[in-house]
Amino acid sequence: MIIRKGAPADMPAVLALIQELAVFEREPNAVVVTAADLVRDGFQENPLFTTFVAEVNGEIVGMALFYYRYSTWKGKTIHLEDLILKENYRKQGIGFALYQKVIETGSREGVRRIEWNVLDWNTPAINFYEKTGAKILNDWRVVQLDEIGIQDFIEKYTKI
Repeated sequence: MIIRKGAPADMPAVLALIQELAVFEREPNAVVVTAADLVRDGFQENPLFTTFVAEVNGEIVGMALFYYRYSTWKGKTIHLEDLILKENYRKQGIGFALYQKVIETGSREGVRRIEWNVLDWNTPAINFYEKTGAKILNDWRVVQLDEIGIQDFIEKYTKI
């Protein structure tokens, strides 16, 4: 197994993992991002995200995608957007190796927090995270405006 920084040529495999995760998370039609979007956004002069990929025998079997954020309380933080493994490569230490690489990167970069979301029904992931010392914050809720919500807001409250 090799853990390495993702490259533009890896983005079709990364997209396939994202699509596999969407199926697992019961949202099979939610992915609209393309491999070209990932290349453009992740490998421009100021990349919007970083990826690490896990390779086994030359095949990308997992990935972690994260980006830097800024907390008004903590300063520089990392948001781990996704940690994904192909189903038949789980429970082999590959997910832990990707997770470890993100945490080591955060430590080296001096971030004060690494955060991510986990679905409340994903018990194996929750147990994994808690076992490694992560805290699940039950008193916070994720809040989002999707594309329709953004457009509705603009139409209702602004004159753009």
